[in-house]
Amino acid sequence: MNLSLNIPTPLEYFSALVHSDADFPLLEAAISLAQDEYPDLSVQQVLGDVDQLLARLKRRLPADAGSLQKLRVLNQFVYRDLNFGGNFNNFMDPDNSYVHVVLLTRLAIPISLAVIWLELAQGIGLTVRGISFPGHFMVKVNLTEGQVVIDPLTGKSLSREELSERLAPFQDLVGLEEDQELPLGLYLQAAPPRDIIARMLYNLKDIHAAQRDWPRLIMVLDRLIVLLPQAWSEYRDRGLAHAEVGHTGHALEDLETYLANATEAGDRRDIAARVGELRRATQ
Repeated sequence: MNLSLNIPTPLEYFSALVHSDADFPLLEAAISLAQDEYPDLSVQQVLGDVDQLLARLKRRLPADAGSLQKLRVLNQFVYRDLNFGGNFNNFMDPDNSYVHVVLLTRLAIPISLAVIWLELAQGIGLTVRGISFPGHFMVKVNLTEGQVVIDPLTGKSLSREELSERLAPFQDLVGLEEDQELPLGLYLQAAPPRDIIARMLYNLKDIHAAQRDWPRLIMVLDRLIVLLPQAWSEYRDRGLAHAEVGHTGHALEDLETYLANATEAGDRRDIAARVGELRRATQ
């Protein structure tokens, strides 16, 4: 009798992970993002590696540790003992977004290190969330003494003044006048796990688009569309990437999906013209 195992593709596996917001497995989904680039990657092994770090961390905590002591021990462990930090020499390296590589090199961008930090923090009972702060992902922790916002690359807590300074460069982007105060609290809301994974994918999208690496860009967009099925601009961008590599049928399908749904988009005329060009090319 022949037995065949239906092993899911990386995209099918990712789709199963992000299917529901209930019990969304943030760390597992983040690890799985590397499977397109590293097809032999064992997600379960990487989860086990993080579990081992958590076990080491727990052994350092006294049984009666309060939240502030837990935070101090956590940051000592992550930033001093393990020496995690930012890959400041090459922020645009895609490996910075791959959790298994970050665990090996200890070099990261804010969001990938934040995912690891959040897992460890939750594992020792801290109440923590990610923050989709403009330009630099943050984390926050609720302590008995109050809420603290932390830079995940350094473990440093940030004051409201420091956060406001970091927010200032984005003032023009949101159309506020110089004498208007930015509503800082709006930028400190907790980011749902789905939004965190989306931001990780957008980072990879920007890297591959800048390098005009269409095959890798398409794989990232495949995941973004699974994650955010009504993000119509991602269908447009995937269609344009497919057109670049000669996948005319896929390009037309995606671009026509965009035109059918993004009814108020300002680039509809340009995209419709591109669809016309592709159709004429197939005749």
